[in-house]
Amino acid sequence: MTDGADLVPLIEGLGRARVLCVGDLMLDRFVYGAVERISPEAPVPVCRVTEETAMLGGVGNVVRNLDALGAAADLVAAVGEDGPAAEIGALVAALARVDAALVAVPARRTTVKTRYFAGAQQLLRADRETTDALDAAAAARLVADATARMEGAGAVVLSDYGKGALTDDTVARLIAAARDAGLPVIVDPKGADFARYRGATLVTPNRRELAEASRMPAGDDDAVIAAARAIMDSCGIGNVLATRSAEGMTLVSADGAVHLPAEAREVFDVSGAGDTVVAAVAAAVAAGASLADAARIANVAAGIVVGKVGTAVAYADDVIGAIHRHDLTEPGERKVLGLDAALDRVRAWRRQGERIGFTNGCFDLIHPGHVALLGQARAACNRLVVGLNADASVRRLKGESRPVQTEAARAAVLAALASVDLVVIFTEDTPVRLIEALRPDLLVKGADYTIDRVVGADMVQSWGGRILLVDLEAGHSTTATIARMNG
Repeated sequence: MTDGADLVPLIEGLGRARVLCVGDLMLDRFVYGAVERISPEAPVPVCRVTEETAMLGGVGNVVRNLDALGAAADLVAAVGEDGPAAEIGALVAALARVDAALVAVPARRTTVKTRYFAGAQQLLRADRETTDALDAAAAARLVADATARMEGAGAVVLSDYGKGALTDDTVARLIAAARDAGLPVIVDPKGADFARYRGATLVTPNRRELAEASRMPAGDDDAVIAAARAIMDSCGIGNVLATRSAEGMTLVSADGAVHLPAEAREVFDVSGAGDTVVAAVAAAVAAGASLADAARIANVAAGIVVGKVGTAVAYADDVIGAIHRHDLTEPGERKVLGLDAALDRVRAWRRQGERIGFTNGCFDLIHPGHVALLGQARAACNRLVVGLNADASVRRLKGESRPVQTEAARAAVLAALASVDLVVIFTEDTPVRLIEALRPDLLVKGADYTIDRVVGADMVQSWGGRILLVDLEAGHSTTATIARMNG
């Protein structure tokens, strides 16, 4: 990717942002399992279910992404009076930075999308929903609740999934109220009539939506720009951010057009990537970023979520790490993650039946002893996670002259090793918090320890994991290496 170091302060400032999100709210349910045979009843696979999870979808996924990025969000949406609505309420309550006003509509079915997976392969999606427009009373409550929450917001998101929450009248009233409040409006559009979003600051169609709404081709750069300008002129929309899958994004404004190449190295699942784009743009704009910089941040965030399975989110640490990854060698560029992102990765590995190993240390100057330890650790598990002491932690443990290399440099070297699958930097003196969160199946330390002296051994054993003490290469240590260097 291109150098984006100038974006890091903007991302770190997303905690100042507050975004009002209004739209179609749904429950995304994921059923994971293994397919080992074909049904004798019909030529279909039999999925042996091993795990079920649920998360917020639609506009709910926008607020999940805002929360992950560190921004605050107000959520205004309609739900039914049913079990899925109760699940949604609990999921919203678990998001510390999200405040919600959910309009309960009797006899309305809360939208639920259930996806069935075998490993990383999606087998089927089943939808339960009501798509009728909200009745007049419910729509009026939605608009009133949203308008009341505009004070204190830095941007408004309208997330339109065509499920009936955002009628033409509701959209017009919300955009008018936002403009009166001086707030930018970002719309994730649905359907071919973008005139209903007249007055919006930005719409974020994908290539197909752009072509349908403009009734023009959207194949190459020039065609995308022409189609976007046609929409801006005919529909009274300020800007268009067209998402173009493997070809990245194009931001078209009155000042010109900017093409942003795709950031994803591997694409596993595009579910919810549009929500991530909307959330990142809205958070950045609400925090004071220009629309161009907001689009650059969103492009990086989108490249992250399509590399995850399920309706994923991009954490602020993810985005900063991706921006810095040009400093890392190619094999390691996706291996250095924050804890939240690491937990996503580990959960995906576990769904594939893989055993997770963990070891930790300062790894200041990588020597043959380190390489041997990591190699033995990786041989005993399917995936090896390394907890790396941050610079401040190393100084407390080793003295002010250490570390010799920064945490970024140490992480880059570790990530370049084939035996290491993931690196997580921690600031504490011990990795207890990491171990508790990651719940490894295997905890590895050198044979100079005894099990009773291994930090976290009691926790790992309590959930059925085991401790492995590996032999060390004689004559190798960072302290001895530094001493030899100093004569």
